[in-house]
Amino acid sequence: MEHKTVEIISQEKLTEDIMSLWISWEPDEAVIPGQFINVYLKDPSRMLPRPISICDVTDKGLRMVYRITGAATGTKELSGYKPKEKLRITGPVGRGYPVEELKNSENVVLMGGGIGIPPMLYLAKSLGGRCKAVLGYRDSSTFLKEEFDALGCRVLLSSDDGSVGVHGTVLDAIAADNTDCGVICACGPKPMLRGIKDYASSRDIKAYISLEERMACGVGACLGCVTKTQKTDDHSRVKNARVCVDGPVFLAGEVAL
Repeated sequence: MEHKTVEIISQEKLTEDIMSLWISWEPDEAVIPGQFINVYLKDPSRMLPRPISICDVTDKGLRMVYRITGAATGTKELSGYKPKEKLRITGPVGRGYPVEELKNSENVVLMGGGIGIPPMLYLAKSLGGRCKAVLGYRDSSTFLKEEFDALGCRVLLSSDDGSVGVHGTVLDAIAADNTDCGVICACGPKPMLRGIKDYASSRDIKAYISLEERMACGVGACLGCVTKTQKTDDHSRVKNARVCVDGPVFLAGEVAL
């Protein structure tokens, strides 16, 4: 996979710790919802790339929405980059959601928790808004919610502190709404995905989940981001899969959480 040098178009705060970053992108470069970009920082002490999910792609460029994870982190450095600065990346990387299959499915429900919400926006857009979006937040900072509304999605909310929507998880939100789920697509923290996997399995619902793991190379070479699977991987010859290239999107039944 080749490195690319792109230009930062814009960067803005959506909340105190959530940033929206647009970079230049060639319109003919295909991007599948659920894929991500490896971003290389300028500080030479931070050699490893930061994997950031893709939130949107337009004629304007490619958008990434990410969380600043601390005062002395790579994402903090990235948040200080300005328009017209150059950025070194690789991508898009990984296996995304099966968009064509989902277009032919009924009652598609997207579930995003926290920083797992941004990739759901590009998936909702790719489905023409023909889906329900269940978004889980920490508090009342409902970043990107209005953009789901603008796509025509029916949006349900949950929050950890009860300030918006249902007080609880995305699963609590669909229970309160009595949502009929035909297919679930989800991205978020592992406890949320574990709950969705159990929920889908108990109701015989097909569920696609996007996993997060710490990645070193981000291109499938180092085996630093493996996850346990139900079948033997052709690359490692054991019951593992590399989240960066074999995923990050998996059928929930394929992986052990």
